[in-house]
Amino acid sequence: MSKGVENIGKRDLAWSYTATVFTIGAGILLYPFILIKLPAETVGIWNIFQIITSLVALLDFGFQPSFSRNISYIFSGATSLQKQGMNTDLSCSDINYGLLNTTIAAMRRFYRSMALIVLLVLATAGTAYIVYICRQYSGSTQEVIIAWVLLIGINCFNLYTFYYDALMTGKGMVRQMQQINIVGQLTYILLAIALLYAGWGLIAIVASQLTSTIVRRVCVYRVFFRPELCEAMRNATAEQSDKDILSAILPNAVKLGVTSIAGFLIYKFGTLVGGAVLPLALMGSYGITFQVTDIIARMGSVYYQSFVPKIAQYRIECNNAALRRIYLRSVLALLAVFGLLGGGVLLLGNPLLRLLGSQTMFLPTGMFAVLLLIHLLERNHVIAWGFILAKNEVPFMMPSVITAGVTLVLTYILLFPLECGIWGLILAPGIAQLCYQNWRWPQVTISELWGHKAAESERKEEAC
Repeated sequence: MSKGVENIGKRDLAWSYTATVFTIGAGILLYPFILIKLPAETVGIWNIFQIITSLVALLDFGFQPSFSRNISYIFSGATSLQKQGMNTDLSCSDINYGLLNTTIAAMRRFYRSMALIVLLVLATAGTAYIVYICRQYSGSTQEVIIAWVLLIGINCFNLYTFYYDALMTGKGMVRQMQQINIVGQLTYILLAIALLYAGWGLIAIVASQLTSTIVRRVCVYRVFFRPELCEAMRNATAEQSDKDILSAILPNAVKLGVTSIAGFLIYKFGTLVGGAVLPLALMGSYGITFQVTDIIARMGSVYYQSFVPKIAQYRIECNNAALRRIYLRSVLALLAVFGLLGGGVLLLGNPLLRLLGSQTMFLPTGMFAVLLLIHLLERNHVIAWGFILAKNEVPFMMPSVITAGVTLVLTYILLFPLECGIWGLILAPGIAQLCYQNWRWPQVTISELWGHKAAESERKEEAC
């Protein structure tokens, strides 16, 4: 197997955009069938199941992107992993299969521990909570319990095999990963619809999710663990233990986890507060506007996300020219998507909703435009974060925590003393981010790639 992550080209980008659209559309496609075939009470329990699944995903706490980045380092020729920075003393001939084998063992060990914790918590406290909810449930309690047991299985199995995604992403297998995601989503949708009409109720959705997860993991295993790779890892000698690998990855993974929690507080906490003090109809308009804006932001980040493994590779190879090219194209793709999709929704969004007979409209054009601008600036500095993070450094944790604190204070001031209503929810995170995050990290990245640091990096590239 040749050294370096997989080449990423137009076909990979096309599959990335297709998979993103398909994933977004899959939930929209399935929802009407759920509303038609399930009673309101059962839909409520399904929503609780979704929240529990999203909380379990938070247990990753930044390890998945950290593992993925280090896998990219290994396939780029790294001979060891470090807590801070990178070892640019690369292997000139081949991949360090001993290091790869040990890193996979470390990932498996970490996620096995997390899966056991989830199993313990869900089987005890989680089950007690579900039984408590079922006291007022008029449907089949047995159906809910069976679905709950299957959900525990999904969460434990998915978390235990979470490192599969890190392996695929780290190796740069973008096209294959997106194809597998589409196969998994198709399996979920088609099986769920068939089982719903077969009368399986809540079990239909959960059983379909479990089947989809198994299909995805089997496909990933077959694609990544090729016979030649397995043979090379079996014959390799490890120089670092799995404990050493985990201790090297732990510090920055925790920083990423804290940053993720801060991001949740910046953009989601205001919605919880607003829902308690503002009219629900107004919050409905804010909710769908925010969701559509978030979808546009996700689409705008597809180009950057597709090249994350290459960014890590070029960092460790000191390839500054390639980094500049990817950064420019990532920002241009972001601007293009926001310009086209954002502008289109601003002009046609509410007329289209009226045509469909929707009772809920988007926010007024001015509010919508400001919300789009805030998301654009946020995604722009997140892209810059990615280029900094590729050096195995996380300098933005504390600024993110401070920004989250400022956002909470501004949200309170704008909602209560100033009574700004929805404007308060929109402006609080925007103002807080604009004070530092929006401009600081793009400035750092641009200065590093084009400023005085660039010359030093070019010299390192020649040395490599």
